[in-house]
Amino acid sequence: MSPWAGLLSTTCRVSLLLLLGSVLFSCSSLGQRVPEFALTKIEESDIKDDSGKELGTEDDADPEDLEVFYPTDQWQTLRPGQAVPAGSHVRLNLQTGEREAKLPDRENRKSDTREDRKRKRLGKVDLDANSFTSEELKQALAKMKESEKAERKAREEEVRKKFRPIEQLKEEFEKLNMKIETDYEIMAKLISKFNSSASTLDEKVTALYDLEYYVHQVDNAKDFLSMGGLRLVIEGLNSSEASLKEHSAFVLGAALSSNPKVQIEAIEGGALQKLLVILATEQPLAVRKKALFALSSMLRHFPYAQQQFLKLGGLQVLRSLFRQKGMEPLHVRVVTLLYDLIMEKMLLEDSQHGEQMEEKIQQYQQVRLVPAVVEQGWCALVPNLLAMPEHDTREKVLKLVGVLVAFCREHYRGDPALGTTLSLLRSEYEELAAEEQREGDKDGYFRELLGSINTIIQELR
Repeated sequence: MSPWAGLLSTTCRVSLLLLLGSVLFSCSSLGQRVPEFALTKIEESDIKDDSGKELGTEDDADPEDLEVFYPTDQWQTLRPGQAVPAGSHVRLNLQTGEREAKLPDRENRKSDTREDRKRKRLGKVDLDANSFTSEELKQALAKMKESEKAERKAREEEVRKKFRPIEQLKEEFEKLNMKIETDYEIMAKLISKFNSSASTLDEKVTALYDLEYYVHQVDNAKDFLSMGGLRLVIEGLNSSEASLKEHSAFVLGAALSSNPKVQIEAIEGGALQKLLVILATEQPLAVRKKALFALSSMLRHFPYAQQQFLKLGGLQVLRSLFRQKGMEPLHVRVVTLLYDLIMEKMLLEDSQHGEQMEEKIQQYQQVRLVPAVVEQGWCALVPNLLAMPEHDTREKVLKLVGVLVAFCREHYRGDPALGTTLSLLRSEYEELAAEEQREGDKDGYFRELLGSINTIIQELR
């Protein structure tokens, strides 16, 4: 035998011993490993088959599948089908070939106990035993579901007690010979009442009075137009009865307010001419008040109507009110209207220009209101109203004078009466503003009026 062969045999024997030792070490390590197996269990199934029956119910469950293994500090053999709680140590016994499990070592256990885990998973459940079964889990979930249903039912009952369904309300109203009507239905009845030849004067006036309440709303005003109501109230401006004229103008003004569609229909229906006729002729003060209200509603934010107003001599009509006795309450309304129309145009010109704004500016450029005001003597007429004692009237007049000062400067500088009036007013409002400041109101009403007066005086120097 060759010495190399003996050496080779010795080497093979050493290698075999090393391989056997490695296998034994691996088996020993396998027995010491602690893999964690989690118990996964469907607590309640909401899945239903085609017939509506819930799947996974107690009838379908295999009792062996639901058996839970309860580990101790000692290794115990696991039977087939037993579920192991999460956190348990599991090993394969290489001598017997069976799986064994036990609780983790005390130093490696988690701080929470089984009772804590059950409370976390089940919420408020009365746990007398050291463990719970799948049946107890089902009962706990059923209680939770019943509790939710009871709470939802209690909330529904509370809502039912507070509110009644619309069907019940309708039945009760019908028993009382009452019917819930929409605004459209109510307006239709009122228009019919006003237009009926069988209605008395008082009934027609009452119908108009009620209509004014409804047509303030933009949508109602549009419905009022589609029902022919606008045409009827415009015709009512020609009535020989002062009360019908007054309330027709009142309804018209309410429908026109901030409603471009109604404004266009009204001016095409001849409402502007009829209103100017009422203001230019002998009419009671109440009728003229409502006519001026309707005129103001038509002109605001409607440059085409403003242009037609000037063409029809509207400024002369308004100026004539200052020459008639008993029309003093209308003076401040006219001043307010002129101020609003002038400022409306000025603010639009100073605003940011867009494509839509450019078109509107072009419309306003055709309205030459300020030149007409200057030409027709309003520069001299307006300051005379500062002699009125009411602070509110003075405030509105000062606003218009402050706007007109840029166009009437030469006239105002040559008017000694205006200079005297402004000086007297400044002295009066200095005292009132000082009294306001002593009372702790630093930015009071009289201080604002004093500021307007000082601005005008400064402009005229």
